Amino acid sequence: QVQLVESGGGSVQAGGSLRLSCGVSGYTYDGNCMAWFRQAPGKEREGVATIYTAGYTPYYADSVKGRFTISQDNAKNTVYLQMNDLKPEDTAMYYCAAKLYSACYASFQQGASAFGYWGQGTQVTVSS
Repeated sequence: QVQLVESGGGSVQAGGSLRLSCGVSGYTYDGNCMAWFRQAPGKEREGVATIYTAGYTPYYADSVKGRFTISQDNAKNTVYLQMNDLKPEDTAMYYCAAKLYSACYASFQQGASAFGYWGQGTQVTVSS
């Protein structure tokens, strides 16, 4: 059974940092597309960052480039999202997502519908 479990959300002031973690289990970790999405109230779920577990360059949404970093620890089957210089507009529920046995660029461009597995989400709140 595929499981994705996020942790690390919380409340911070603008300019602060948080690191989200996503532990994955139930499938072979390598060779998959992992991504972070977020959804604010009343808005569509949007892609934040994505990484291919077997290598290649990560991709980021323009709104987070230079502030967020996606990384992974293959030994721990875990994907991270380091978020620096947080802004109030970053406030959202953050979700980890996976598309098995797939590279990332096209899937990330397609959006949330391309990803078949999701975590339960972790809330990030940034106050001004």
